[in-house]
Amino acid sequence: MNYLEIGQIVNTQGLKGEVRIYPFTNDSKRFNDFKKIYVDIDNNKIKLFIENIRYYKNLVIVKFKNIDDINLVEQYKGKYIFIDEEDKLNLPQNTYYISDLLNSKVIYNDEVFGILVDIYNVQSNDVYVIKKNDNKQIVIPANEDIIQSIDINKKEIIIDNIEGYYEN
Repeated sequence: MNYLEIGQIVNTQGLKGEVRIYPFTNDSKRFNDFKKIYVDIDNNKIKLFIENIRYYKNLVIVKFKNIDDINLVEQYKGKYIFIDEEDKLNLPQNTYYISDLLNSKVIYNDEVFGILVDIYNVQSNDVYVIKKNDNKQIVIPANEDIIQSIDINKKEIIIDNIEGYYEN
């Protein structure tokens, strides 16, 4: 089974077994569509069923079925959460899952420039971390001026206008 990472449990919430989740999505309301999630503990995926979801600021507050005590969810603090890849939601056009983009070849001036190794979400847009062919890393904003095209099937991202983001 393949999994898709969707967030991280950052803390407990109250005494009745709820957790605070930092979502790895730009639309946390997608959590409403999930019936179950998996928590990764020592490379084992533990299936938990969702009883209730609510939202507070940029966090998702989740109550799991049959877990009614803070002591039972303490072990999940700091752990990453996943869904079955088959449960992933369809995204709008030109929107991608991070897992679909990672390890894509980055093409610049018609040559392989490097590999996309990480993505950070900041307020204005995503930021791509590219490991260049010389093993140095650069960070570029993922905006329309720089990202010319993305081909998920080829695992290829074509970029332009990155002058000033790296030295030759």
